[in-house]
Amino acid sequence: MRKALVVLLVLVVGGLIAADRIGVRVAQDEIARQVAAQEGLARQPDVTIHGFPFLTQAAGGEYDHIEVVIGEYTEQDVTLSDVRVDMRGLRAPLSELADGNTANVTARTATASAIVPYPMIREQAPKEVEGLAPKGENLEVDLAGAVMGVPLSGKAVVSLEATGKGIAVTPVSVAPDGGPQIPLALVKRQLTWVVPVTDLPVGSRISRIEPTADGLRVSATAQDVRLSDLEKAR
Repeated sequence: MRKALVVLLVLVVGGLIAADRIGVRVAQDEIARQVAAQEGLARQPDVTIHGFPFLTQAAGGEYDHIEVVIGEYTEQDVTLSDVRVDMRGLRAPLSELADGNTANVTARTATASAIVPYPMIREQAPKEVEGLAPKGENLEVDLAGAVMGVPLSGKAVVSLEATGKGIAVTPVSVAPDGGPQIPLALVKRQLTWVVPVTDLPVGSRISRIEPTADGLRVSATAQDVRLSDLEKAR
């Protein structure tokens, strides 16, 4: 009898775990479908609901942590890659999700992040900029051309700042390969540019910029975000 009870208990627990995992897959697929449909995404995002058990979260209508991987996202003709939205404290009544209604789904916080690839940054740069590479919190750029008619070749370090018009790229130092030393003020006047990326899918301004090997990792965080407020990926 004891052995039979143990076997029965194992079967019951196994069935609950299986039901939990099936439930989370169904919910992930439904959230992905609804986000893609409401926001006009070219492809369904990858959705991951963290936490175990899922059924307890679903019954309460609140999820601790959900990740949405959108992939590519275009703003003002600049295509970002590896776009992700990390939502915490998501409130989503199960009955509304089951009816395909995400209008009242809200997250306590939503953090969006993305990579601005260096080729995209290079497209916006002045013609004198020939290469880009990370250098701490800044970028190092290769220069070739002329400033105010004075030949210039060498390297410059540029700073990065999130502004209302986009990511402002401004020279902070210049190291020419021989030739005359050009005043930094003149270099700034000709070689300052803006990458026109201001917002991320959570509808909030970029608040952090981090140079990486692949491009600039940018992020933005918003509070009390409705799922229906996520901007459309164009």
